[in-house]
Amino acid sequence: MSFESLLAKKTRTFLSMLGIIIGVATVIAVFAVGQGAQESVNSQFQNLSANSIMVMSNMGRGMTSSSKLKASDALLLKEADHISSVTGAIQGNASVSYGSVDKSYSLIGVDNNFLDISNLQIEKGKGIEEIDVEDKEMVAVIGSTAASDLFAEIDPIGEIISVGGKKVEVVGVLKKLGSRIGMISVDEGIIIPYTSAEKSILGTKGQVMITLTVDNVDNTGLATSSITSILREEHGLKLTQEDDFRIMDAGSMVAAAQESAKTMTALLTAIAAITLLVSGIGIMNVMFVTVAERTKEIGIAKAIGGKQSDVLLQFLLESLILSMVGGFIGMGIGQLAIPIISHFNLLAVTSSWQGPIIGFTFSVLVGIFFGFYPAYKASRLDPVDALRSE
Repeated sequence: MSFESLLAKKTRTFLSMLGIIIGVATVIAVFAVGQGAQESVNSQFQNLSANSIMVMSNMGRGMTSSSKLKASDALLLKEADHISSVTGAIQGNASVSYGSVDKSYSLIGVDNNFLDISNLQIEKGKGIEEIDVEDKEMVAVIGSTAASDLFAEIDPIGEIISVGGKKVEVVGVLKKLGSRIGMISVDEGIIIPYTSAEKSILGTKGQVMITLTVDNVDNTGLATSSITSILREEHGLKLTQEDDFRIMDAGSMVAAAQESAKTMTALLTAIAAITLLVSGIGIMNVMFVTVAERTKEIGIAKAIGGKQSDVLLQFLLESLILSMVGGFIGMGIGQLAIPIISHFNLLAVTSSWQGPIIGFTFSVLVGIFFGFYPAYKASRLDPVDALRSE
């Protein structure tokens, strides 16, 4: 009887389910975005160990108008307390061309320690060597994506590319990483000696980043204090002057990024929950209208022996069917949207089991909660009053 009643008013039934469908699909999409954001954060920092410290220039943060931080400061920081290894880099963007191919890539000027400390592996050729840095050689190690874009089927080793208008020889190709190091996309990067980058291509326009490894995670605070003292003295900063650099440890960066991802997920989940609540109120309104339209039917049912529990169950089932069918359709739409969003790279999304389960469970609870009162009202109707309602 519940199914027959719903099928008799197909348009109204569909409109009642629409809010549930949108709400459940939104919940699934929200969890997919949250999971994708979490994995994106993890991939950005997976090449940094827990005892890594990063030092960057402090320009553009409302504290200093300029910064004296240089990639060569990494040499000074080798003497800092509790530091086991250090590498300096300068990063910017440059136009890179080979033959008829012309693209813009990240340009990373590094020292000879960068590849080892960043856990990057050479697929063919060699890396940046100490003599390359000292002699300011115009040589490059390129990322796997850059190699396939520029050279297709040609072996890149020994080929000459144009980087920022300067001729550079390709001496190595990196293995595909599939993630970023901090904000650097290595797969689409061109890595050259930092001395060459500063002298010939980036000048003072690049973003300096010095990565250090602490001998023990517990010594991160002591190492940070030592780094600060050395850099302030090197840059000639007075006691009243702010640091022209900023220091971040990997643990704090990961925690902050993960917290931001969780906050975003919570906000989007709240929006999805509100959508489901609104759709529940819609179901309740529809059920009240249905009860009013079928007052005589209820009276007949009770007059021929129908119990209050029978009427209650029938109307509650109608509400439950609306929410369950809407939930199933919403699950299908939500799951279908994830590969579509991934295909067009609109957002970082990853399918999760929590989204469909929570979305469907919530939709069923909404159906029961908002459908109970109209069903209870229907079951309490007096059969004599119901029969003469028309």
